[in-house]
Amino acid sequence: MTTTISRRTLLAATAAGAFVAATRASFAQDKPTIRMSGPMTPTDQRAVALTDIFGPAIAGFATFEPHWNATLFKQGTELAAIARGNLDMSVTSAQELAQIIPDWSIFTAGYLLKDAAHQVKVFNAPFMDAMKKGVEDKLGVKLLSVMYLGRRQLNLRQSRAQLDVKTPDDLKGMKLRMPGTEAWQFLGSALGANPVPVAFTEVYTALQTGAIDGQDNPLPTDKDSKFYEVTKQICMTSHLCDQNYIAFSKKLWDKLSPADQATLQKAADDASDSARQAQLKLESDLAQFFKDQGLDVYEPDVDAFRKHVQAAYLSSDFSKSWPKGMVDQVNAL
Repeated sequence: MTTTISRRTLLAATAAGAFVAATRASFAQDKPTIRMSGPMTPTDQRAVALTDIFGPAIAGFATFEPHWNATLFKQGTELAAIARGNLDMSVTSAQELAQIIPDWSIFTAGYLLKDAAHQVKVFNAPFMDAMKKGVEDKLGVKLLSVMYLGRRQLNLRQSRAQLDVKTPDDLKGMKLRMPGTEAWQFLGSALGANPVPVAFTEVYTALQTGAIDGQDNPLPTDKDSKFYEVTKQICMTSHLCDQNYIAFSKKLWDKLSPADQATLQKAADDASDSARQAQLKLESDLAQFFKDQGLDVYEPDVDAFRKHVQAAYLSSDFSKSWPKGMVDQVNAL
């Protein structure tokens, strides 16, 4: 059997092929590039998880383009960039959100969030829906998931033989470096110390010279910044369970199909969980690392610290902006 292809058929086939090619090109152009800006290094557990898990998971409908070390936007400017439509994704903190929406200062309070698992329970609790909706309405930012940064501990110049910290009274008069914002300085005071604002890049020298008596950070930060070289003890107060939120452009989110939204949400949750588990293991391993470096690593009377710090917050102006009853709801989890 012989098939004859007419000029009309050939032209029709050519036109159909051109249409398919044009449609595919259109789909390719519609595939969004999700630009991520964050202050962390590429080896930070958050960056690793987002690169290795989040990016590949959304590759079917979007291209993930991360920028680390604050190379695209300076730290602290990312929320405004998302609101303007100049950025698609970043990480943010309760401290940053509280500067715009005072309700969020509740999550800057010491001893409110107990551990990594508690962070997740609180973030996903129904009573958080209104808080998240407020961020979407005011900033055009959707908070996708919570990322665990670590428990902040006291890292001091004196050895335990010189200073055995058991309660907040033992920190009286101590020059404790805290970040310079009002919320951080208040936390230092609530711990019983004399908070001193020092730029992070100057902390090592300040410890070395005695300009400060101590600093607080999660254990991975203490190791990365080599603070163990100029300190003699780590008092495991765990006074703040530090966290970040994955912040995503609400405008871009609304353009995605329900199926793509579900995929992106799962990718964010999976990346957060991976980073969380890696950070928890790192924290566990580092306690022994610091002991091997000759530091005293021990736990004080955490209940005494918790009661002292929470009482200070509840009697402060900070608590006046907190959603009514939320402290009880968080504690109940």
